[in-house]
Amino acid sequence: MNLSLFGGGSWGTALSIHAARAGHDVLLWVYDDGLADEINRSHENARYLKGCAIPPKVRATQDLGECARFSDSHLVVVPSHFCRKVYGRISETAGGPVRLLSATKGIEEDTGLRMEEVAAQSIPRLSAYAVLSGPSFALEVAQAHPTAVVIASRDIAVARDFQAALTTPAFRVYVHGDVVGVELAASLKNVIAIASGVVWGMGLGANTQAALITRGLHEITRLATAMGGRPETLAGLAGIGDLVLTCTGSLSRNRSVGEQLGKGRKISEILGSMVHVAEGVRTTRSATQLASRLGVDMPITVQMYSILYEDKPPAAALKDLMERGLKEEY
Repeated sequence: MNLSLFGGGSWGTALSIHAARAGHDVLLWVYDDGLADEINRSHENARYLKGCAIPPKVRATQDLGECARFSDSHLVVVPSHFCRKVYGRISETAGGPVRLLSATKGIEEDTGLRMEEVAAQSIPRLSAYAVLSGPSFALEVAQAHPTAVVIASRDIAVARDFQAALTTPAFRVYVHGDVVGVELAASLKNVIAIASGVVWGMGLGANTQAALITRGLHEITRLATAMGGRPETLAGLAGIGDLVLTCTGSLSRNRSVGEQLGKGRKISEILGSMVHVAEGVRTTRSATQLASRLGVDMPITVQMYSILYEDKPPAAALKDLMERGLKEEY
């Protein structure tokens, strides 16, 4: 099939490479000036995924309307704070109904809306919505390392359609019906990944990491279920699978941000030196607001908010977490 893919960062580029390997013709929309010509000329995205060859079945464009008209299947891989604008432009320029597969891992700032909700508000002719998530570093997908992900949709037939289109011997896709749980798991794990990086940056060990990941999963589950997600979703690929990868993998940009925080650098300095987007920084603010609104206890997330937005020293945040009132595990 033809596939319109929006987002020329590392993850979007990796998915374009994968989709081409699966046999599809891909038109890749990129935002950066000159990047489309560079990709079409060199068959490589050296800015975001250096060293990974892009197949000839992928063509890049900076014309969003051209990309929207290329296909009725739209895979959107842009940061969450750009999604509303991109969805709106797709809606304005697409030739007909839009089938949207989201690979964005974030929550809209201020509104606290998931990408499904933003899409519903922005695309009147949205005919189908699905979300792709799971433990998947862009570089390893581009290199065809065996990977397993999940695609969730309220219409399971839509999820199965995308499953059939994107499954290859190196990329196994499972289907799911819990869009809420998958989207929230995908977003909230980035907050815990920053905290994991802080632990590494402070020079702490495996005991601390294991405790953080486990209790972090409890927090994610509490908020996801409070918003309508299913608890079992958090035990799957989009939950514990992606959480473990992002908290422990050296390719995790959110973990990298946390590691630098743990070593004493300020968040403004860290973000100013980054090429890629670390979604967890914005998600920490959104998650803290949602937890407060819904009355959900999320102590790790609250402490991460204090570190990121109130300049709280990581050692003080850790001390406050460890000295909280005693309670039962469940």
